[in-house]
Amino acid sequence: MNGIAARVACLLIVFTPTVGLGAEREGMVLVPPGEFWMGRDDGNDDEKPRHRVALDAYYIDRYEITNELYRRFTEATGRAVPQFWSQGHLNGASQPVVGVSWGDADAYCRWAGKRLPTEAEWEKAARSDDGRSYPWGEQWDSSRANSKESQRNGPAPVGSYPSGVSPYGAHDMAGNVWEWVADWYAKDSYIREPRRNPQGPETGSWKVLRGGSWGYLPYLLRTTSRLSIMPDLRNTVIGFRCAEGPS
Repeated sequence: MNGIAARVACLLIVFTPTVGLGAEREGMVLVPPGEFWMGRDDGNDDEKPRHRVALDAYYIDRYEITNELYRRFTEATGRAVPQFWSQGHLNGASQPVVGVSWGDADAYCRWAGKRLPTEAEWEKAARSDDGRSYPWGEQWDSSRANSKESQRNGPAPVGSYPSGVSPYGAHDMAGNVWEWVADWYAKDSYIREPRRNPQGPETGSWKVLRGGSWGYLPYLLRTTSRLSIMPDLRNTVIGFRCAEGPS
């Protein structure tokens, strides 16, 4: 190798990007490290107090997991198909999968080499660091989300409301389907949890859902709304998305 070729080879080695946080990941958006406002003081008791939380960088799925993606999982693993897949208005390939328990969602994310987002990660991805009430801003706008006001009476194909995208590029974080997150639920989580990379209670009886759904009114589609539910529940309004990276 001559001198010029050797120097070019060295430059390629130095400047070739490595895989990791900061590199693009297919189907996911990057949420950068830093603090954000979590919770609110004028919401439900379990949303209080409004407080600053610091998170490391992570990725979160751009869209909710679809029926097509979940179908690949069931075919690869032999896991049972969702409970409501026989209902035609719920099983479109690009619609978010519903009828999955917390365990189903967790198993899918692990199979995909990912994990469920923590509650704090989900909220930051939905509202950014400025404490907004909806992914697009402070005021409710029925044209930006699939809610009860949309009168669809079911989930829409993911990405159907592009004007409702979050500041980091995540779609349908208000409405469409409620989303499972990793955390156990506690009403006083925000009082007891650490202010850096909170993981939620170590144990519990209920898991947390975030984001609201097609069957709910705007108040429950706020970025801070929390719903506690039994982890084995399967419902037509519940789906999920995955995350990746340190938490």
